[in-house]
Amino acid sequence: MAIFAMLPVDGIVGGGAQAPMWYFLVVGVQSLTLTFPFSQALSVTRREFYVGTMLTALLASAALGAIYVVGGLIEDATGGFGTGSVFFKVPGVWAQGWAAAGFIYLVLSFAFFQVGFFCATIYKRFGALVLTAGMIAVALLLLVGLWLITRLEAWAEVFSWVAGTGVLGLTLWSLPVLALLALVSYAALRRALP
Repeated sequence: MAIFAMLPVDGIVGGGAQAPMWYFLVVGVQSLTLTFPFSQALSVTRREFYVGTMLTALLASAALGAIYVVGGLIEDATGGFGTGSVFFKVPGVWAQGWAAAGFIYLVLSFAFFQVGFFCATIYKRFGALVLTAGMIAVALLLLVGLWLITRLEAWAEVFSWVAGTGVLGLTLWSLPVLALLALVSYAALRRALP
């Protein structure tokens, strides 16, 4: 906010508010690599560990979403905390109101956590080679998709679909992917070594 106040331009959109969401990725990794061995030493079942960890992550994501919503409402009421800038109330995310924004922030935070937890589970179950190979395979699939869109000259249609779907729609589209990651994580965790 101090930096925004020093700049002579109004309406600057800052990206600093996204930093806690990125940290959820780290927390997802650490929740498995650091607490899973401890849970097994305490004779907690893998199912109990998994369900408890996911519920805790969901609660933390909801709390972060609430913080973003309250921050956005305060930002709106104070004209960007007196700086005329945007930190919490990111355009697009707030297009359908504060409740949708809170849901989007919740899902994004939980998605970061789920990806971190998934990667840590694959690492614990199969090792670094399989995790690295999987990440390379995903990167190659994305590159092939980008190449195909370019080759078919379909970027206009892709951008049109993304714009028409909106941030809330894209968030809803991510839910089946998150459910798949959760199922694979649980299946791999059942045989992972602490």
